[in-house]
Amino acid sequence: MSIIYVLIPIAMIFVLIAVAVFFWAVKSEQFDDLDRQSVSILFDEDADKPSQAANPNQEKITSQDKGMPL
Repeated sequence: MSIIYVLIPIAMIFVLIAVAVFFWAVKSEQFDDLDRQSVSILFDEDADKPSQAANPNQEKITSQDKGMPL
């Protein structure tokens, strides 16, 4: 029964932390635009630019680099 005297204050601390985090998120405008991020993945930002290779810094590997004859 004495464990209740420990668990209730711990639970109250957790609730206070959760409420504080919620109000911080609201104050820092985390919930202002919920639709932009979910829709932005559907649109390509680089639609007007030509597509690049998977790794543009990678050099072309020739058959000589692999040790194979041409």
